[in-house]
Amino acid sequence: MNAQTHRADALALEFVRFSVDAGVLRFGEFKTKAGRLSPYFFNAGGFDDGAKLGRLAEFYARRLIESGLGFDMLFGPAYKGIVLASAVAVELARLGRNVPFAYNRKEDKDHGEGGRLVGAPLAGRVVVIDDVISAGTSVRESVAWIRQAGATPAAVAIALDRQERAAEGGVDKAHSAVQYVMTELGMQVVAVATLADLLEYLSAAGAGTLAAHAGRVAAYRDRYGV
Repeated sequence: MNAQTHRADALALEFVRFSVDAGVLRFGEFKTKAGRLSPYFFNAGGFDDGAKLGRLAEFYARRLIESGLGFDMLFGPAYKGIVLASAVAVELARLGRNVPFAYNRKEDKDHGEGGRLVGAPLAGRVVVIDDVISAGTSVRESVAWIRQAGATPAAVAIALDRQERAAEGGVDKAHSAVQYVMTELGMQVVAVATLADLLEYLSAAGAGTLAAHAGRVAAYRDRYGV
């Protein structure tokens, strides 16, 4: 569906509103890792207390359930993914879908249980939980862990799909990192919300402060979007 015919669902708009209210989704001028000047910035690290993290996990869990995706467990890539996968597992259990989860360390542990994987053994169809996909590097590393264990990387669940052409990580620059994950790694990507949802939210904001950002975000999408 293209940007002109896009219609955000209620869950996506609710999530965008929550992210703005929480100060996680901010507007201004921000330099991205790729060197682009973006008129908005999404920092999942801003979900930094119990109430906000619990609400974030609710959005992930509801989107996963709504997607109809078949999966057996969750995997959280270090570091942000560890917190996210843990919280989403708790929320899924609260909603009646109890699944195991695991995560990796950035370094080997040479005492105790040792190794770099923590949690349940990787098995079955695994969903990787992350905040965004910028270059696909974290996803590729997660896929390697999952396949090495003999499990199947089924999908990636993210909070926001920026729908932006990739600019790093060896990904084809004509595509977004999300599209790379879908086509090259053969994995479904489940996003709570997208850039198109953000634009719809801003466009519906009337004449207030938020609406003033709609034009700059739209121009950024026209320049870098996919």
